[in-house]
Amino acid sequence: MKDFPAPLDLTRVRVFPLAERQSLNSIDRAFVAPDFVGEPPTPELAAAITACGDHLRAARARGASVMLIYGAHLVKNGLARVVNALIQQGWLTHLATNGAGTIHDWEMAFLGRSEESVRKNVATGTFGTWDETSRYIHLALLAGALRGEGFGRSLGRFMQEDGTTLPTTDELADALRRAPGHPLAPARADLLQTMIRLQLPAGRLEVKHPHKDVSIVAQAFQHRVPLTVHPGIGYDIISNHPIFNGAALGRAGQWDFAQFAAAVEGLDGGVVLSVGSAIMGPQVFEKSLSCVNNLRLQAGRPIVKNLGIYVVDLQPGGAWDWSQGEPTKANPAYYLRFCKSYARMGGTMKYLECDNVIFLTRLKQALGVN
Repeated sequence: MKDFPAPLDLTRVRVFPLAERQSLNSIDRAFVAPDFVGEPPTPELAAAITACGDHLRAARARGASVMLIYGAHLVKNGLARVVNALIQQGWLTHLATNGAGTIHDWEMAFLGRSEESVRKNVATGTFGTWDETSRYIHLALLAGALRGEGFGRSLGRFMQEDGTTLPTTDELADALRRAPGHPLAPARADLLQTMIRLQLPAGRLEVKHPHKDVSIVAQAFQHRVPLTVHPGIGYDIISNHPIFNGAALGRAGQWDFAQFAAAVEGLDGGVVLSVGSAIMGPQVFEKSLSCVNNLRLQAGRPIVKNLGIYVVDLQPGGAWDWSQGEPTKANPAYYLRFCKSYARMGGTMKYLECDNVIFLTRLKQALGVN
């Protein structure tokens, strides 16, 4: 019988110093000024953003969750300072992003620049093969897992504390021998194998983040606002490195999914802002809401109600008025996941075809945030 082909040996991938990469974006030219306010293309859009601000203000007054779910372009478009102002002044109770959202955030904090030419670098086999990005994000997650921390908290702590402390391999091996069935045993084994394979020394690992003030992940950690990360295996450039560990990513993402659900639990009368997250946001949200409603019904409680959902994207909404319900399968708008999923969640969904810079800067203004 013919054998299955052997998988590619990714431990042989050659990586390069991040500083050698030609980056397309930097702090000097990317970040939106704190006082900038974008001009909306229509009065209707301006009114919708103002209404969103009123809804958000009412949600915070009643103590309900306000969740910002965002994609990587929010970071690349220079909106970190705008989001951080919303965090610092208490307008957001939870943030969520995908793996790319953290990669650009981390690179900006560490190096002051991010983003590369996908077309050019795939052809040369260098796309994503940057040592520090993969190495340090993985080590942040591997170390954070020993504390039972998920992706967002582990990386936020790593950035705020400018590194981490690794135990000795003997300490990890001894912990595994003494308690092989401990809930953290898999995390200990993963870090042990990584340290042995890559010959990593124990002790303090110092990694300076000179621009952490413009990091959403770091600022969320500093202000104790949960930020969860919902990665895919093989989706992000941190897969292109000998340190790549799908178990570490999956474990961190699992913990963050539960943390995300805790925010959904508080959404009665709350607000969801989904900004530029066409796939991750709606997919994670619908599963999480189902889990929350499942547990509520088991406890004899009503399901989550009266939530307002504002979906922001540049793509046309299929020329469909989503306030009139869901289109048929014969209509192309039916296949717009970022509208369809949220429209099914039992709340009031408003789609704003809008640049995320315009939306967030004008929302910040509507809330009176400095």
